[in-house]
Amino acid sequence: MDLNEVKKLARERMKGYCGICRECDGNSCSGKVPGMGGTKTGSTFKRNYEALNNVKINLRTIHDAKDPNMSTEIFGKKIDIPLITAPVTGSSINMGGFLTEDQYSDDVVIGSINAGTFAMTGDSGNPQFFIDGLNSIKKVDGFGVPIIKPRENEKIIENIRKAEESGALAVGVDIDGAGLITMALHGQPVGPKTVEELKELVSSTKLPFILKGIMTADEAELAVEVGAAAIVVSNHGGRVLDHTLGVAEVLPEIAKKVKGKITILADGSVRQGVDILKYIALGADAVLAARPIIWGSYGGRQEGVELVINNFKNELKQAMILTGCKDVKSINETKIVNLNK
Repeated sequence: MDLNEVKKLARERMKGYCGICRECDGNSCSGKVPGMGGTKTGSTFKRNYEALNNVKINLRTIHDAKDPNMSTEIFGKKIDIPLITAPVTGSSINMGGFLTEDQYSDDVVIGSINAGTFAMTGDSGNPQFFIDGLNSIKKVDGFGVPIIKPRENEKIIENIRKAEESGALAVGVDIDGAGLITMALHGQPVGPKTVEELKELVSSTKLPFILKGIMTADEAELAVEVGAAAIVVSNHGGRVLDHTLGVAEVLPEIAKKVKGKITILADGSVRQGVDILKYIALGADAVLAARPIIWGSYGGRQEGVELVINNFKNELKQAMILTGCKDVKSINETKIVNLNK
């Protein structure tokens, strides 16, 4: 099985929900929510792609970075590559339904472990989807991170307890899901959180707490204030609000304010290994990837997920060699030219 075969099968099995375009720029899937596209005009999805594309690489070949070390540590766990599988739910809602939710969850959680990293699992308007993700995490002795939708705090804390029982590595809330259409369609109330509500959630568990959906420096500072262990700089893949800035545009200012105070993860249009290098150079500690992992699952199940992540490794290694990066800590702003400025 190779990547071309995986993508071909995934395209067939996703039944038009995702065209697996040669250039995954959000144009052909604009407005397809539910589905795999960006909300409304799709401008936020497109902007994520364009902003990351506007970060260019400085090619360097006079150095001794011949065999880069791509490993890093997240929440006290070493992973082989600074890439984590992003939380995605709704196989039957957004992906065409070729796979059941528990099959998809197993694919990404176990496939990610086999490739030397871990997966985040998600939440949905169907509460069973969260449980499916937890069941997959249990199968790998807790080496995974469940992310909960921004429901009422009482319900979130109930789900945090379930996450703790699964042995999860950490837990989080994707606060950028506050206006998610698919939740509204299923009668599941979600909304923004106050500082006090977030402090209650953070203090309710000893697990590292992640806030996914930070897009401004001031809210990154609030995440530090409430005691979160990590943030994900993300606009929910452009699936909740039209006309926002791209992740690559806001990440440098966020990193300037909170780098070293909190783990910074970035999420948005990660399609190649070089995209990982770009986001780390902009200030992230690691990145999340979604769509390529979905393609891997739909086209090749666990083996397909592993294949996709191993391809990321090969591409990142090449990018690090050709920019003179011996290890992940060597990746910095000198390796790029940011045309978004």
